Amino acid sequence: MNFWLTLRIAFRALAKNKMRAGLTVLGVVIGIAAVTTMVSLGQSASALVQGQFEALGTNVIIVMPENRRRGGVMQANVTLTARDSMAITRDCPSVIAASPLVGAAGQVIYGNSNFNPKEMYGVSGDYPVVRNWAVSRGDFFTERDVASANKVCVIGHTLVAKLFQTTNPINESVRIKNIPFRVVGVLERKGANMVGQDQDNIVLMPYSTVRKRLQGSEFDNVNAIMASARSMELMSEAQHEIDQLLAERHKIHAGEPKDYLVQNTTEIAAVFGIVTGTLTLMLASVAGISLVVGGVGIMNIMLVSVTERTREIGIRMAVGARSGDILRQFLVEAVLLSCIGGVIGFALGVGASVGIVSAINAFTAGTKWKHQVSLPAGCVAFVFAAAVGVFFGFYPARRASLLDPIEALRYE
Repeated sequence: MNFWLTLRIAFRALAKNKMRAGLTVLGVVIGIAAVTTMVSLGQSASALVQGQFEALGTNVIIVMPENRRRGGVMQANVTLTARDSMAITRDCPSVIAASPLVGAAGQVIYGNSNFNPKEMYGVSGDYPVVRNWAVSRGDFFTERDVASANKVCVIGHTLVAKLFQTTNPINESVRIKNIPFRVVGVLERKGANMVGQDQDNIVLMPYSTVRKRLQGSEFDNVNAIMASARSMELMSEAQHEIDQLLAERHKIHAGEPKDYLVQNTTEIAAVFGIVTGTLTLMLASVAGISLVVGGVGIMNIMLVSVTERTREIGIRMAVGARSGDILRQFLVEAVLLSCIGGVIGFALGVGASVGIVSAINAFTAGTKWKHQVSLPAGCVAFVFAAAVGVFFGFYPARRASLLDPIEALRYE
């Protein structure tokens, strides 16, 4: 008996009991749908995390003061300076640019409108290179502005909408702590980050201006330094060069505790990737349990089918069917049930993942998940569904093939 005839007979046998066949594949449908949904959502989360780290900048390395515990309280040693940032750019071959970061806070006032931005930093003219953040209108301030501590600023799109609305902000004057600043540029729109914070709610000024004009300080200390490696492959080398340079500049000898911390964002992204991947694998494994339940259902139904069709099996053997033909017939029916459930389950899983991602995007402000349809996961799930059919269908098929023809013909 050829394969196509076996397949046609299997379809006909399943069509006789549509309700039972539908209930049999339900477990497989749920299992495949759950696995596909979990893997797709996990990939969407991983893509979101990766995108947020890419939005942080181009191959970014962050240098921060090391926290020390004093009197039971964690305190940050303010030991980094703007000169350290300049030295990193000048003396580290693997670094393309670096910018100091000085935090500030205050209301931005324009005419009768005022707004309190979430982020306000003093940076250098290399900041757009480090963050890979271009200016959509106007220009970024220059190193000459930094050297002269000029009162200029670059703002994000949120401030444009809150303060200027339809007015062109370029060369307009805003007040920060009652000090007038001229708007020289508007940053490109970045949207929200992975925790929903608006990245466009930002004001950037020369770090020297922030220190002298807003903070009234003559010190050169900065809160952090952001550096950009020349390529992803040079991230580790750039991190090592920065570490060695700062140790030399801060006169830190081997074995002594460092007063700074060099963080590679690629390593942080990799940790997040491991976490999301592990969670995805755990959820998919839990969801895969329903596949086993569905397989048990297939085995039970096939055993019932063997019992019901005992006389049919006897007639086939009486007219020349061999044990291998009977085994193949029932095995094909079991695999067919699993594959039908796999196709339906994969389609439902894709639909569910798209629906969940759409709901997340609709109810969370700013954060936009990407729809990730995992075709490899679908293929693996489909193959696994077929394997479930083979595994749980083999015993009933084997039992049917071993029936004695005489006893089968006598069965009522």
